[in-house]
Amino acid sequence: MKKDKNLVFKNGKWHIDFTFRYKRIRKGGFFTKEQARNALAKLRLELLNESLGFKRPNGERIPFEKFANEWLEIYSRQNKRSWARDELSVRHLKRFFGGKMLQDIGAEDTERFKAARKAEGVSPATVNRELACLKTIFNKAIEWGRLEKSPAAKVKKFREQNQKERILTENEARRLIEACSQGLKPIVIIALNTGMRKDEILGLKWDNVDFAKATIFIEDSKSGRSRYVPMNLQVYETLKSLPRKGDYIFFNPETKDRIRDVKTGFQAACRRAGIKGLRFHDLRHTAASWMVGAGVDLVTVSKILGHASITMTMRYAHPTPENMRKAVEKLAEKTDLSRQKVDTIEVPDLLTYSKIKSYGH
Repeated sequence: MKKDKNLVFKNGKWHIDFTFRYKRIRKGGFFTKEQARNALAKLRLELLNESLGFKRPNGERIPFEKFANEWLEIYSRQNKRSWARDELSVRHLKRFFGGKMLQDIGAEDTERFKAARKAEGVSPATVNRELACLKTIFNKAIEWGRLEKSPAAKVKKFREQNQKERILTENEARRLIEACSQGLKPIVIIALNTGMRKDEILGLKWDNVDFAKATIFIEDSKSGRSRYVPMNLQVYETLKSLPRKGDYIFFNPETKDRIRDVKTGFQAACRRAGIKGLRFHDLRHTAASWMVGAGVDLVTVSKILGHASITMTMRYAHPTPENMRKAVEKLAEKTDLSRQKVDTIEVPDLLTYSKIKSYGH
């Protein structure tokens, strides 16, 4: 075993003893050999960087609130699609850490923030998002030379109880569409007929729609990849009927910008339709499940949804006895030449334009 010649065990503790640029460096008081070894490596790196002119500047002491605002402005707003969510998280973080210097916040303070938010009745998922935001702020502070290490690095998130995906029936989908306000209805129709994410729909510009080819171009997706989504007749006619008020299809005349969220209106529509436990994102799950249930192959479904991998699409593949029987009967068609037609159980069709239109009459 190779001996650590720069580590010395003396008086019950480990010590560092080495020479750098003809200067002897000694430091002691480590409880374990591993601690001393890590400290040695870190100290050597710091001395080397200093000798090369790369020494990290001493971070100026700065209030947490001020740094959080800087982080929002020069990082989150410029680089993240979810900056509005960060803005809300920072509001709660500043309320708790207000008055503290960034460098004075420790792991205990972070744990106290978690406990305080939980005591306020905030859901574990929300607290976890705020904690993730806080960790990102600390990591950027390290990168920008304001901190040496993150006090939240070892703070764990709350365990979340994942909400079960809600798949609409055709009847529920029709009721929901009928219960939507005039502004919300086209958004819901597009979601159910394309499987697009909420932010993808609300961020659509007229330039993204090609009526000649009946396609929608999504240039800024969650996976970071652009994609084309085909339009069926209902989506085509829905978009054709909308007035053009600006660059964005779903435009807010009060803010002169796109609509940012539809949560309040969507919840109201669900109440009017008598549908409980439905999130807007479940419309995407519904569209995916309908496509798979109608026999569309997973590769095509994955391409339409913009999944990074087909593994994500696999969760919508729920083999039913009817589909399994239909599959083996397909094999019989290949091997039994006497069979001209195979009786199979019909799979429910997708919610089509004609069905919704006829329901409205």
